[in-house]
Amino acid sequence: MEHDPAIESWMNGQAGDLSAIAREWFEVMRQCGGEVRELLHDGHPVVCLEDAPFAYVNAFTSHVNVGFFQGASLPDPAHLLIGTGKFMRHVKVAPGKAVNRAALTRLIVNAYSDMKARLSSLPVKSPPPGTPGEGM
Repeated sequence: MEHDPAIESWMNGQAGDLSAIAREWFEVMRQCGGEVRELLHDGHPVVCLEDAPFAYVNAFTSHVNVGFFQGASLPDPAHLLIGTGKFMRHVKVAPGKAVNRAALTRLIVNAYSDMKARLSSLPVKSPPPGTPGEGM
């Protein structure tokens, strides 16, 4: 996967500790699979499978959110996820505060696997009538 230069610019624009936290967790997201795509969306780094986003990082004044677009449906035995939205959840990671690294990594991997399963269950789109190669 090619890294989007806009994401590197975003990372460089964050305060030192926050940049390091965002980089660390975004790298975990990038490593989920060869088909992971990255882009800057709504001003923060997002990872996708095909066109479906599954996770993001965003920096605030004193913490980084590691977020999940379908977080409400993810198993979270360590109770890291916060939020009350219908779908999205996030984990706050702050400099100097311990985070359950194994559990957060598991959430990222599960978000990737969940999105992969969701996409594989969608019906395959047929090409429009008259498309070259149709019927071959």
